[in-house]
Amino acid sequence: MTTTSRKVRQVKRKHWALLAATTTLPLAVTTGAAAETPAVPAPTCSYTPAVPADNFKGIPSFDAKKAARPYSATLRTSQGKITFQALTDKAPCTTFSFRFLAEHDYFDRSHCHRLTTQRLFVLQCGDPTGTGSGGPGYSFPDENLEGATYPAGTVAMANAGPNTNGSQFFFVWKDTKLSPAYTPFGKVTAGLDVLQKIAAGGEDDQNNPGDGFPTLPVNIRDVRISNH
Repeated sequence: MTTTSRKVRQVKRKHWALLAATTTLPLAVTTGAAAETPAVPAPTCSYTPAVPADNFKGIPSFDAKKAARPYSATLRTSQGKITFQALTDKAPCTTFSFRFLAEHDYFDRSHCHRLTTQRLFVLQCGDPTGTGSGGPGYSFPDENLEGATYPAGTVAMANAGPNTNGSQFFFVWKDTKLSPAYTPFGKVTAGLDVLQKIAAGGEDDQNNPGDGFPTLPVNIRDVRISNH
């Protein structure tokens, strides 16, 4: 990596993940008619056009039936495979969006651009520009935040404030403490050792001490979805 390219990335980076959220707006859900034994309402998810629109693949059209289907996602990276189980029952809007992007090859040939090794222990990915400021051309609300914690193996959304989810997400490679402001939507089932190897390799401190670009390049070759 040249000094010039690194400076460009530093200028563009806007630090999406790990910003302290001050408010959380409720996710809208459909409500059924009053009855003695009301049915549990199906979630309704809105995806709103937003900028930037990097590597634009369109905007998802939410399908509650498809969103409810359990799936696993496997990221084939230059450092090894990482697989997580999607929490489709707890974060249907988020998992539907991730599946949409993965099935449209959105993450292919991108890289994980941020690693934190002090106080917070995450690897951040999902930006096709690799700058920390990229997005898919839409945003959607937070969910699954009540009582949210971030133990090792958590997969959660990065954001720029409440209800600004897009394509960027992070893996927690070691138990970490965050305010419940980042939608947890997956749990690593294989590859935690890969994440820990990446973390052990360190980062370049370009943002702050313990916060920078991973020393071991983490290039995402593709993301494969497996239905259950």
